[in-house]
Amino acid sequence: MKSDAYQPHGHHPIVRSRSRFNVRQWSVRHSKQLEKIYNLFAGLLLQCHPILKFLGYKRIEKPVVFIEKNIKGFLFDCRMCGRCILSDTGMSCPMNCPKSLRNGPCGGVRANGNCEVEPDMPCVWVEAWQGSQQMQGGANIKKVQPPVDHSLRASSAWLRATSEAAECRFSVTD
Repeated sequence: MKSDAYQPHGHHPIVRSRSRFNVRQWSVRHSKQLEKIYNLFAGLLLQCHPILKFLGYKRIEKPVVFIEKNIKGFLFDCRMCGRCILSDTGMSCPMNCPKSLRNGPCGGVRANGNCEVEPDMPCVWVEAWQGSQQMQGGANIKKVQPPVDHSLRASSAWLRATSEAAECRFSVTD
């Protein structure tokens, strides 16, 4: 059945920009270095916890979300799900999967490693496996991830991870 909805000539509604794939693939190829940068950054944020807590996490979230969205959006084509697992998935964001699968590929990965839904797009999970093999925490790809909590969408995963790590760290030492 043909739809009467306007479709721009030569565009399929789910085709994404090739440049997004190129940057995302660069991030996966450099996952080892990005993991080191992330760990340094996470440590720095954890050390800043007293300042962040004093300022108020809710008060600083909006500017942090702006920065996080632009950095992670460019490097990983981030969807700002609010519960980032890039460090567990070889720096390949599983939210880029057209089926939004967070625990591995579907049964439709093509022989060339591309997605069954978007044939020109490399499968997010094939990339995740390749990236994870370079990372020190590469075995984390085997962890079962909880479903996406949509109430966290468009919030800062950086601030959430920092506050949770600080809570664990400081509750153990008390």
